[in-house]
Amino acid sequence: MTTTHPSRPTHMIAETKQRWLVISHAFNMDGRAASHTITDKLAHLAQAGVEVVVLSGVSGKQDALLEHYQLWPTGPAGIRFELRHVLRKRWGGGLRYRAVMLLASLVLLPGMVIEKLLRPVESSWSWWLSAYLKGRSLARQKPFDLIYSTGGAFAAHMAGRALKRATGTPWLAEVHDPMVVPGTTPATARQKMQAEVERQICTDADIAIWFTDQALASAKERHPHLAQRGKVMLPGIDRPFDVLPPYRPGPKFVLGHFGSLSPTRHLGPIIAALDLLAVRRPELVAATELHVYGGALDRISTEALAASRVDDCLRNFGRIEADPATGLSGREQILHRMRAVDVLLLMHGEDALCSEYFPSKMYEYLWMQRPILAVVHRNPQMASLLRGQGHDAVLSGESADDRVAVSEALAGALEQLYARWQSGGLPDSGRSSPYTTEAAVTQLLGWVDQLPKARA
Repeated sequence: MTTTHPSRPTHMIAETKQRWLVISHAFNMDGRAASHTITDKLAHLAQAGVEVVVLSGVSGKQDALLEHYQLWPTGPAGIRFELRHVLRKRWGGGLRYRAVMLLASLVLLPGMVIEKLLRPVESSWSWWLSAYLKGRSLARQKPFDLIYSTGGAFAAHMAGRALKRATGTPWLAEVHDPMVVPGTTPATARQKMQAEVERQICTDADIAIWFTDQALASAKERHPHLAQRGKVMLPGIDRPFDVLPPYRPGPKFVLGHFGSLSPTRHLGPIIAALDLLAVRRPELVAATELHVYGGALDRISTEALAASRVDDCLRNFGRIEADPATGLSGREQILHRMRAVDVLLLMHGEDALCSEYFPSKMYEYLWMQRPILAVVHRNPQMASLLRGQGHDAVLSGESADDRVAVSEALAGALEQLYARWQSGGLPDSGRSSPYTTEAAVTQLLGWVDQLPKARA
């Protein structure tokens, strides 16, 4: 197997060992970016002398190497949500699963109705109390040097704040996606809850981390008192292979899209570009295949494809699950398939959040040494990062209606890539990505070193 483990960091935070409590609802969930962002750091933290204790939800895999506690939420909606995933993973979607879920839903229904009336937010919100109670118990047995809450679910940050207030332990909050939609005022109960959690982070966290410059800038604009406690960290990923699997051009010009699709992140722009080329470059379209990994097509992609001339170009491979025969996880298999395509296609999205986040898939793409063709929505930092590594990035959302311009720009980029592919394939770039987990952890450890209450 060619997949490697993260390389060893050289930075040491202290001569004596530190003990951190990591609160991550999605920990050890294969294919979840919120999981990879923390699990990929663990080897580096261990090498730096950090003992990690993890609190997570129950949907991921129990970690065999760490002190890891999987906790159920306290609210009925959260219990039902987690139970659905746990039973489906264990039994599949058969009759036994449906019967147990029906019974559980009937038992939990009265509580779910009350919860929906009193707290109409995401179902995992109540997990914070489970994490707080377990963290409080562990801290009484042996104190922690740092509480480290990491998203996606905002319940992790709620637990982190409560534990800081109860124990006085420094708190580091790592925010993955923006908690307030740019340019909007929170209106729904869920939006107001997320805005309140952001306020708590900006007020009480000793270190608060966001993943893009604009996300931090927006948080500081809403909460100026955040000041220098706010940080930007590019999470990256470490080298995924000891030796890159070989790239071999085939008879088709293959564009590969990896990741889930939705009405706000769809294949419409690339389908429109291929549709333009079907008229002026039919031989290019005849030679092209669009391979899609990650799940079912969204409604907009399906409708765009049905109305196009290029529906026979698409091959949807769906979600790749762990393979018991080879022992490769879904993530590891996907990394191998990324190496096999001619061009990696990156669709950023179209909603307001895009200006403040990078798709985590981008960091994997940057290690593949394959050409990347990206549609980047209102995020100059992301476009600059990709272009700086020699890739093509088409900016969208710059005007009220720039769909035609985006399609033309994509079509032009595809023509250039196809011409290079025709002359013997698209060779690897030979570039290693500078955006690594090791670099992120070194940065994080430096910030923790500066905390007045961090043990020296």
